[in-house]
This record gives sequence, C-alpha cells and structure tokens, in this order.
Amino acid sequence: MHALNKWTPRSLKGRFIAASSAVVLCVCMPILTWQFSNWQWVVAATIGILLLTNVLCRCFLSALLEPIKALEVGLLNFKDGEFSHSLAYAEHDELGRLCTLYNETALQLRQEKQWIYQRELMLDKVLQSSPQALLLVDSNDTVVFSNYSARALCKSSAALEGMKIDVLMQETSDEFFEVLQAGREGLFSIQVDKDETQTWHLATGQFLLNNQNHKLYLFKQLTRELSRQEVAVWKKVIRIISHELNNSLGPMSSMLHSAKLLTDHVDDKRLERVFSTIEERIHHLTEFVQGYGKFAKLPPPKYSQINWTSLLAGLHQQWQFNGPNILPTQPFLADQVQLEQLLINLIKNAHESGSKPEQVTMHITQSMQGVTLCVQDQGKGMSETVMANALIPFYSTKSTGSGLGLALCREIVEAHHGQLSLHNHEEGGLKVKIFIPHE
Repeated sequence: MHALNKWTPRSLKGRFIAASSAVVLCVCMPILTWQFSNWQWVVAATIGILLLTNVLCRCFLSALLEPIKALEVGLLNFKDGEFSHSLAYAEHDELGRLCTLYNETALQLRQEKQWIYQRELMLDKVLQSSPQALLLVDSNDTVVFSNYSARALCKSSAALEGMKIDVLMQETSDEFFEVLQAGREGLFSIQVDKDETQTWHLATGQFLLNNQNHKLYLFKQLTRELSRQEVAVWKKVIRIISHELNNSLGPMSSMLHSAKLLTDHVDDKRLERVFSTIEERIHHLTEFVQGYGKFAKLPPPKYSQINWTSLLAGLHQQWQFNGPNILPTQPFLADQVQLEQLLINLIKNAHESGSKPEQVTMHITQSMQGVTLCVQDQGKGMSETVMANALIPFYSTKSTGSGLGLALCREIVEAHHGQLSLHNHEEGGLKVKIFIPHE
C-alpha cells in the first residue's frame, strides 16, 4: 500500500483526525456531562460525536490528500530518473500552485535529459568511429569503456567492457603487453605480421569519475603520419637539390653551345669527344633532375572512371606479363595517368627481379570498399633490411637505380588514400599489394 493510504497515528490523516477529535471532546465533554447524568448516555453521545467527527474529517481530507499523493508519486518518479509524469490538479490554491511548479520542473528536466541524451549519443558516435583507440579503466583495473579501434588493436571481436587488464593483455601482442604494463607515454611499435610493423603513440590520463579513480589510455597510430613526414622531408631535400642542379645546368648548356660555335672550324676528334661527353652528362643530369622533380611535385589525382581494358592494353605494349582474366565491372574512379605510372613501375621492378616475363603476374579484384591490385614475380624477393627501406626515396639496391620507383608508387597510392604493402612468398618472389578505396 502507498504510504499516504495507510491510516496510522503518525500519518497526516491520523494526526488530523486525532487532533480534531480531541478538540471536539474538549468542547463537548463539559456539555455532555452537564446535560446527561447517566454515564451510559455520556459514553454513547461521545462515541457518536467521535464517529461524526471522523466522517467529516475524512470527507475534508479526501480532497486534500489526492494532490499530495500525486506529488509523492511524482517525486518518486524523479528519484528513479523518470520525468514524464505530470500532475492534473489545477485548483487555484496553495496545492495548485505547488502542482504547477512541479509540472514546470518536470518539463525542464525532460528537456535537459533529452539534450543530455542526444549529446551522449553524439559523443559515443564520435568516440566509436574515432581512429584512435580508447581504453577507460577503473580503480579495479576493469575496462569500463572501449571503442572499435581499441577492440581491433586488442584483436578482440567482442566488447572489452568488464574485462580485467591482465586478462586483456594476455590476448594482445608482446609489445602491446609491455606498453600497457609500463603505462608510459611515448612511441612504440607493434609487429602486425612478418612484413608489416605499425608505429603507435600512447597518451595516458587520470581523473575522478563517480568518485572513483579512472585511467584513460589513448592509442594513436602514427605509421602513415610518420611516413608522410618522412616523404615531406625527402621532397624538400629533392627540391633543394633540383634547384641547385638546374641553376648549374642552364649556364653549363649555354657555355657548351658557345664553345661549339667558337670551335666549329676546328677539326679535332678529341675536342668533339670532350663536347660529346659533357653534353651526354648534362642530358643525364637533366633527366635525373626531372625524374626527382616528378616525385617531389606529384600533382593531386584527377579522378575519372578507369577504363581497365585500355589501361591494360597500354601496359602490354610496354611490358610482358600475365594479366588478370577477370576485370572489374563496377565503375571505379582514380587518376588513370598516375595509376598507369604506378603499374609500369611495379611491372618494371618485377622484370628486373630476375623473373622470366611469363612469371610476372597481375591480379585485380574489386569489393564494396575499393579495388585491390597485386603484382607478383618469382625472383629472389627482399631481405628484411631491404623491405624496411624499399619505400624510402633514394634507397636502391641497383647500381643504376634512382631509388624513386617504389617511393613514387607509395606516393601515388597515398594520394588516392590507399595502402601499399610488400610481401615475400615462401616459394620465392615478391608480391606488391595495393588497395585503393572508392572515391
């Protein structure tokens, strides 16, 4: 039963009836004693008066207690966090004003609760879609919040909430285990597989939440960012070198032309050989500078629908390889000139790996996310040292190489927001895998 429905001596109704009965008895008892000399009549009259007083009090209190009961129910709803309850009492008295104030408070609380709920939804959406991995751990070393990136980092398909940190670390890599155990901020590396290493940065923070100490782990992957910074530095170096070489090559070409005019009437084979050698070296340096300038000043991609048939026909005119049997049928947007340059470099490298032309293969597959291109040879593959530096500009194991082929490939792929990875095959050879998402 509800508290206000119980008739007890300490309830509002009980005290009101008791007080009213006492007042009535105090007033009526002298009159009854004086009026009736027989005590039986006095008792009967007293009982009748008390019953009449009780009935009148109940009738009076019934209209008063209804809004009070409603207020109590409403406040209990407030206590449970429910603000949708409104009071229907609309009399213009003290209780009516109190009920009106309650309804206004309930409306304001409903609006604020809805606003907070919308903000929580937005915050949860942002945190869950963030590329940064978030782990919130309470004072008992239990995960109370994690996002999708954190689950991927911890190699878990299920939610991490409720898991202990020590149990969680048993499922992760050794490098990640050491970082979480130490809890130190800074860079660390994770070996994803034998051909790929990722660089991450850990930031931590501590704060009070619900009067409990919590620790926040924030993991940010910096592999691509560091790669971009590295390429940006190389581009700056290349621009400086190209500028200085161009400043020298221009006057050298002019002076060579003037020297040829001055010695045009001189018939000397040695002089012709000197001029020819200088001209050849100037031409070589000019091509060298232009090649590096192409890498340093790669323009943004001009997206258009790729014609795979035309693209592969152009490649077959320059290089021999086993092309894909099935071509993508869905529209795919990319820069066709840059994509062709990318594949030319990869097929050229495959031919220079020692593979026979018929051993060079290319595969193209398309999915809902994008297009994957694979160029594979059956050469000697790459050692770990070479693979770690193969995408760095100027790095080459060839005596005549410029070290820009794979670096330019990576630059083209990243300009299309894609990924390039190198993989050695157990049976020999190297596979270059490229993924370019749909624009």
